[in-house]
Amino acid sequence: MSKSLSVQFVASEWNIKIDKVIDMMNNKVFVRSTSFYLAIVLFFVLIYSIHILSWKTMTESDTKPITTQKEEAPRTPHTEAQTVTTKKATVTPKVPQNSVDCFRQNAPTLPDISSVNPKRGKSVFFHETSCISYNNGKISITARQACAVESAARLNPNLDVYLLYTSPGEIKMEGDESDLYLQALMKYDNVKIMHLDFAKYTKGTPVEELYTSKKLDNSLNSIEHASDILRYVSLWKYGGIYLDLDTITLKTLEKLKPNFASPESTSFVAAGILGFEPDGVGHQWADMCLNDLRVGFTGKDWANSSVGVITRLLRSICTTPVIPNMTEETCKGFKLYPTKDFYPVFWDKYMWMFQEEHFLDTLKLAENATATHNWNKLTRGIKINIKNVYIPYLYYAKKFCPNVLSECKEIF
Repeated sequence: MSKSLSVQFVASEWNIKIDKVIDMMNNKVFVRSTSFYLAIVLFFVLIYSIHILSWKTMTESDTKPITTQKEEAPRTPHTEAQTVTTKKATVTPKVPQNSVDCFRQNAPTLPDISSVNPKRGKSVFFHETSCISYNNGKISITARQACAVESAARLNPNLDVYLLYTSPGEIKMEGDESDLYLQALMKYDNVKIMHLDFAKYTKGTPVEELYTSKKLDNSLNSIEHASDILRYVSLWKYGGIYLDLDTITLKTLEKLKPNFASPESTSFVAAGILGFEPDGVGHQWADMCLNDLRVGFTGKDWANSSVGVITRLLRSICTTPVIPNMTEETCKGFKLYPTKDFYPVFWDKYMWMFQEEHFLDTLKLAENATATHNWNKLTRGIKINIKNVYIPYLYYAKKFCPNVLSECKEIF
């Protein structure tokens, strides 16, 4: 609407309202009312003010120049998250949780195991093969893993206990529980926490090609298979004892036969606790295990490249293929300890270690055991409140890894 038309419209509307007011004033009834005159005056002033204000506003809007202001694009939560992720990736690129991609990352790390000479036949080896430490930006450990290491070190002061990380990373004491667990372990003189460079460690071994060809990387169980490979490499190189990180040592390991394992069933020999002597037949048997992996490794079948390896070894060196009939006499001196010595709580009863109602049952099963394997693949997500005094796992932790347990704030 133009300025002139707006003014004419307001004026015509104004004339109509004045005529109505005059007609009302000619009415003798209203004239006699003084209060009515006052109301008319106030009404007149109000209408006049409104029209003047409206006319002024329209006039100013017609003459005022139009300006635009560039608005900042809204930052949606999704955009913000992407920014944060990008910043983190610049510092420490994450790798998939179920992969071994971190093995090939060039990052600050611990001293490497290849730079030292572990005592042959006098060492215990633990391997941490996940990429959790790399993704956390520092060496990390859980309470139960630390318990496995402390119990072995505590009961075997004459053995060196190696905790080897395939993930790059450094120890950073920043006060979280993982740091406190590591600090508790480092109080033991025989605990050695080091890096294991997979390429360097396997170079010149029968399984070197499994890594260089990326067959390991492409495995459906790459983290587990990395551990399966490394346990035999460590025993091939140095002899000694390998333990899974979900064990608790209950007795000294120093009196065990130099070449040993234990069955997990009548069909398979378990690979979670193993021993080979560094020379002689022990080294030959470790070599046979590595060549079994070199030839038959498959990333599609976890058991084939895990318990299958030690089971096939025993069936090849023993005069009987029947596991319950395997003895030192029938197996050229290889000792197959009873299942109850290392796996007293069998996998089909794995929950017993976490249940108060099976406290006495579990203690009875493990009363003569040298160690207890706790089936981490099935139990890793189960939390134990440290106030539950009648949980079997916690009972053993209090006895055999007290320093680690004392650093747990609420959950073990």
